[in-house]
Amino acid sequence: MPSNDTLGGVNTTMNVSLPASLKSFVDEQVTGRGYGTCSEYVRALIRRDQERQHLRRLLLEGAESAVSQPMDAAYFDDLRDRVRSRSRG
Repeated sequence: MPSNDTLGGVNTTMNVSLPASLKSFVDEQVTGRGYGTCSEYVRALIRRDQERQHLRRLLLEGAESAVSQPMDAAYFDDLRDRVRSRSRG
């Protein structure tokens, strides 16, 4: 029976077959890293992979875009100043 996910969606079920060695690894990760269930662990892995793919897309878009200003010492000094002001404010 579907249940509500923490993100507001409805969960569906997916069965995955694993060799015994991978099942043992998953069980160790669940126990040792504080996950409540194998499903929580797998969901965390999938979310992490989604984030990684999103970051990769952003990096590729940035690499393909035109340079808007030179990245010299002044650029990085300004960037550090902006980060510091955000962390204070």
